[in-house]
Formats: sequence, structure tokens, C-alpha cells
Amino acid sequence: MNRYARQMLLPDVGQIGQARLADAHVLVVGAGGLGCPVLQYLAGAGVGEITLFDPDLVEEGNLHRQPLYRITDIGHPKAQAAQAHLLAAQPDLRLHPRICALTPANAHTAVALSDLVIDAADSFAVSYILSDTCLSQGKPLISASALGQSGYVGGFCCQAPSLRAVFPDLPEHAASCATAGVLGPVVGVIGSLQAQMALRVLLACDPSPLGTMATLDLATMQLGQFSFLGAPEPDRQMPFVALQDVKPEDQLVELRPTCEVPEMAIDSARRIAPDAMADATFSTRHRIILRCRSGLRAWRAGRQLQQRGFTDIALMADGDVV
Repeated sequence: MNRYARQMLLPDVGQIGQARLADAHVLVVGAGGLGCPVLQYLAGAGVGEITLFDPDLVEEGNLHRQPLYRITDIGHPKAQAAQAHLLAAQPDLRLHPRICALTPANAHTAVALSDLVIDAADSFAVSYILSDTCLSQGKPLISASALGQSGYVGGFCCQAPSLRAVFPDLPEHAASCATAGVLGPVVGVIGSLQAQMALRVLLACDPSPLGTMATLDLATMQLGQFSFLGAPEPDRQMPFVALQDVKPEDQLVELRPTCEVPEMAIDSARRIAPDAMADATFSTRHRIILRCRSGLRAWRAGRQLQQRGFTDIALMADGDVV
């Protein structure tokens, strides 16, 4: 029996749809709790080509929520371990592991080579980098977040608004699974929904999931859904940039103290504490780039500068990209 016989019985799939999946190239960023079910279900459905970005190694603390991996994978790059297990189940899959972070420097090329992008990273900086890139290239983005026992999954860009249209501001505190905890089934459910949304987009199903967000509170089993089609893009955006994008005339500001970052990235950079931004002086003729670890301090500082009338502002997340 054809391994895809059961799904090809569906009117949304059939032989034509299965051929579409075989020809599809999906970019998956993150091979953790969300990425594991995404990868397993996309590969299992017959998606022909996947590029996977993840710089991390498998750790024992990952295994409760990342069942793609085994004890023997501990200490090995997630991207390579995922490749080995996925190819064992689906030898025809063309999987390109990238053992590196997704950054503003490599996002453009990675997105351009793909038909659809999956944001399975535990980093809001990566989410905005991918959203900005997908919006500019007209590529669909399936983005999700899971924390504790709740989360969301949505279809952005292409013919739908971007992530920024739904989340124009960052949260006050940058919690993550590493700091706030998460149950394994929660990321399993949300990652599976990402795969389902991705397959429906690749199959050109009607209705499209783009422009739709599903919310889940699995502690109370409350499920919700809403459409954000028509949501306006924010007027004032602060894009994330890479260090290699800094121009000589840019005003680079390091927001972290010397105990976090002893050396400056470039000689012309200034070190300014976030609570001193209200009194800091800048030229209005040149771009201001605000740099921190996750991008959260940079985002807050940028909002302060916008309130003071500065408009040409960019952000740099030095250590929280996946």
C-alpha cells in the first residue's frame, strides 16, 4: 500500500495534493518542543524538502518534550540528530541541517529558498525577523509560542497581515520554556497544529489558515480562534539587524553593562544603561542601533527614543536567536 494512501483519500489531498507536498520546500527554524512534532508530521506527510536551523545540542532536560530524540543523542547537534531520525523513517526526504542560529544576516536567503516558513523558535527576536522577511518576500509564515500550559499558533504574511500587526509590542518580561517551564503535551499539540496549518497552506486548501490564530489553554482545556485579516501593519517598526549590517555612520548603543559584555562590538559603539536612555543624546541624521542579549531591553529603549521623536531605530539581539 502507498504510505500516503490514507491522506490521499481526502479531497484536499489526492494525487495532485500529494505531488504538491513532494515538491514543497519548508524552512523550519527550531528543532525543540515545537519543532519536533512539526518535523515529524511534515516529513510523515511527504513534504519533499526541509531546511532546518538550530544551533543547540540535545540535552537530557529536552527529552520530556522532544520525543524525536533519544538518550544516545545527548551532546549531539539537534539538527543532525533530527536528520538521522527523520531519514530513518522517511529516506526520500531531502533535509538540510543548519547547525547555526537564524539571524538577520542569513534569514533573507533561507526564506527565499523556501515555499513556507515555520517559526518553532523559543525567541521573539527570531519571530519578528522571520515575520519581517516573510512579509517582504510574500512567503507564508506559521508561527507559534508555548509556555507553561498555554500558547497560540497563527498563519501570517503572504496574503495575511504579519506578526507585527497582531503583536505590535513585546511583552514586559521575556519568559521562556527554560525559565517558566512547559508540559510536553502542550508543545506537542501546538506543534502539531503548526504542521496542520502548514499542510493546508501547501495544499492550497480553502479556507486558508492564513490570517487565523488559534489560542489554547490546556490547563483548563479552553480553545479559541479568531481572524486577524485586515489588521493594519504598525506605522513605526524597529527591525532587527545583524552586526555586519552596521554602517560607519550608525550610532550603535550597547545596553548591557560590562559584567555582561566586557568588550564593545565595534570601536565607535557607546555603552548606555537602559535607565539612562531618557537623557542620552543622539544625532537625528543617522540610524540608532540598540543592542542587548534578547532584544527586549533594546525594544524598550527604542520605544523611549520613539517617544522623544527619533524614527530611524533598529534592534540587535546578540544572544537570543535560534
